[in-house]
Amino acid sequence: MDTISITPRGPLDADVSLPGSKSITNRALVIAALAEGETALRNWLRSEDTLVMIRCLRRLGFSIAGPDRVGDGAPLRIVGGGGRIPSPGASLDAANSGTTIRFLAALVSLGRGRFTLDGNERMRERPIGPLLDSLRALGVEARSVEGNGCPPVEIEARGLQGGECALAGDVSSQFLSALLLSGPGAGGDLLVRIEGELVSRPYVEMTIRMMADFGIEIERASEKTFRVPAGRKYRGRDYLVEGDASSASYFWGAAAVAGGRVRVTNIGESSIQGDARFVEVLERMGAKIRRGEGWTEVEGPVVRGIDADLNDMPDLVPTLAVAALFVPGPTRIVNVANLRFKESDRIRAVANEIRRIGGKADELPDGIVVEGGRLRGAEIETYRDHRIAMAFSLVGLKVPGIVIKDPGCVAKTFPTFFDLFLNLPPRD
Repeated sequence: MDTISITPRGPLDADVSLPGSKSITNRALVIAALAEGETALRNWLRSEDTLVMIRCLRRLGFSIAGPDRVGDGAPLRIVGGGGRIPSPGASLDAANSGTTIRFLAALVSLGRGRFTLDGNERMRERPIGPLLDSLRALGVEARSVEGNGCPPVEIEARGLQGGECALAGDVSSQFLSALLLSGPGAGGDLLVRIEGELVSRPYVEMTIRMMADFGIEIERASEKTFRVPAGRKYRGRDYLVEGDASSASYFWGAAAVAGGRVRVTNIGESSIQGDARFVEVLERMGAKIRRGEGWTEVEGPVVRGIDADLNDMPDLVPTLAVAALFVPGPTRIVNVANLRFKESDRIRAVANEIRRIGGKADELPDGIVVEGGRLRGAEIETYRDHRIAMAFSLVGLKVPGIVIKDPGCVAKTFPTFFDLFLNLPPRD
């Protein structure tokens, strides 16, 4: 469909189980490909981003087999190469999957041959230069073909010998995760020192915890120094992917906006995802939260604006900005300058669409200030960005006439989003 209309409703009374985490799925795929033995990946996310990763890993010669649908209960099975890249060179199309192109740029450096990595038009505007700088410092011939620090990327691989490198941390945590994930395949210890601020640190913590789950312990001399020891290999295993906390934000946000309660039944208090802490942001706005082993519930509505540093969870800025339209006073969101380099310039996109529906939005160099107003229905431009489409769907729970353009863009991370969202039940 070209558009989807959102019907106001609420207060809500819903329990939802969400597809697996994209961030966990793509990390698990890389780890499993480098592991010794077979990994059975359960509740993996089937979305554009993860299918792109699977397709690229297959082009690199890895064996990945699984069900046509996630819902049939069968796992995805990956036969690991024990740190070896089977293909002697390949051309990889990462579409607009940042995790894929960044993780695989490091992974192919373990191989031998010429590898090219490219993506769609937007991907060619997304930075990868800091990662290439670090790979070159480790002896890898890695370059941006156009010389602008963005894809396409060409890598002449002769195996990664290990060593030390510095890495700028203020653009994307995915650069560090890429180096850590592939580090066990190096011929010697790999030491990475972060220069400047490390954005989205919880995603790095997720990477480190998952590496430990597969048998690799990272050594840390400080908050900005990471060592991957040589001579160890990941071990294949059964692995269950928990529900996606970034996706859950839209359902917790639905309760915050429309009132009532929404419980996500497969993300709990021990979640390894930093975005699971978004409920604490909503709590600061006046929502009630409850958590147990395997579930998290939000009861709304929110009632006040806040100041929020979302550096640890930048993907949830659109969700928070939309929720802030329904409370008195302004909400100030800061320390998220890297949002300008996502699937869209998310700071500008959020500001544009808030103004389109009658709200107030002021862009900051590193964030946005949002305030409600006399909100009105409108067609929401989504900029081919899944998070803009999903976040602004929340507006339609309270404001008649909200229409989401290009709803199919949610397939990037959450193909079934509208199936679940449009069927959230109101309280009797």
